[in-house]
Amino acid sequence: MAFEDERFDRSGPSGLTRIVWKNTHHRRSVVACLVQAAYVLEQDRQGKRGGSEALAPPWWKTFGFQLKRKLVDKADSSIFGAIFEYKPPPSSGNHSADRPHFVVAFRGTLIEGESLAQDIELDVLLIRNELHSSSRCKTAMLEVEILVATAGKSKVWLAGHSLGSAIALLAGKNMAKKGLRLESFLFNPPYVSAPIERIENEKWKWAIQVGISLVSAVGALIKKSPEQLNQSAHSFAALSHWVPQLFVNAADDVCSGYISHFERQVRMEMIGLRAIQRTASQHSVMSLFLSENGGTQAEPLHLIPSANLSINSDPSLGFVKAHGIQQWWKQDLKLKSKVHKYNN
Repeated sequence: MAFEDERFDRSGPSGLTRIVWKNTHHRRSVVACLVQAAYVLEQDRQGKRGGSEALAPPWWKTFGFQLKRKLVDKADSSIFGAIFEYKPPPSSGNHSADRPHFVVAFRGTLIEGESLAQDIELDVLLIRNELHSSSRCKTAMLEVEILVATAGKSKVWLAGHSLGSAIALLAGKNMAKKGLRLESFLFNPPYVSAPIERIENEKWKWAIQVGISLVSAVGALIKKSPEQLNQSAHSFAALSHWVPQLFVNAADDVCSGYISHFERQVRMEMIGLRAIQRTASQHSVMSLFLSENGGTQAEPLHLIPSANLSINSDPSLGFVKAHGIQQWWKQDLKLKSKVHKYNN
């Protein structure tokens, strides 16, 4: 499928005339476009574009989706996401059992306009591990819960980009702990840590990874009571069968930490440090520091036990493009994918 990038904002993607839902590239591309639709919905709102002037509709109509509901942040009235319902025309014959019935898509930070202040405030909450306390997250989680209760877990997909993927991750975690594992597509999900993927020397990188695991594990054993440790272990294990799809770019410091995160799990077990890594994987140095200094006691949002990790290692991308949603709807991506399953 050949999309015409320069016309996306006005005509939507062209070239994907028939979706094969079993095709992983088609699924990724379509869902990424729905996330883009959430961005453009807010841009339309700010630009006071409606009716035939609106730029957002092609992003969902092209694929047979309908806009069911806009998700609005109570704090600033901005549109931070949307619920799309898949309703292709009967003549399309595109009614595979692998299709979603609904996709809940969340946008990330818009570096422009009247929503910027609220987006930045949420970015700060994300770093402080307090995103769950925001009205935006509470609205998102409630909307997902209501939709799943009425439609069923197998019919609802979650998706988000950057800050939006953190919101989707929080909603997905919430449902997974209730035994409802939703298909999830997280594009450039933030990983709150130092960007050690920038280190070229593999020995130094590995030494730092081991150091991070040791500090996290020892810090947790010192700072937390046995009851708290058992609660963290139980909560983490409850998520282990949920395998969200993570799409990260090695050149994006915001999300590349997931590469080291899962590499570290594998390598620590290989050298016989499984027990240490199991404790470290449930805690982060940042969250331990924040909780010790008056911050939240909540579990680190970005830490998950299992994932289908897809890495875009295109060396030609700078940070802006490496963090952009646009890369993920392209068909010619050279992705390296691996499923990481947490063993209880």
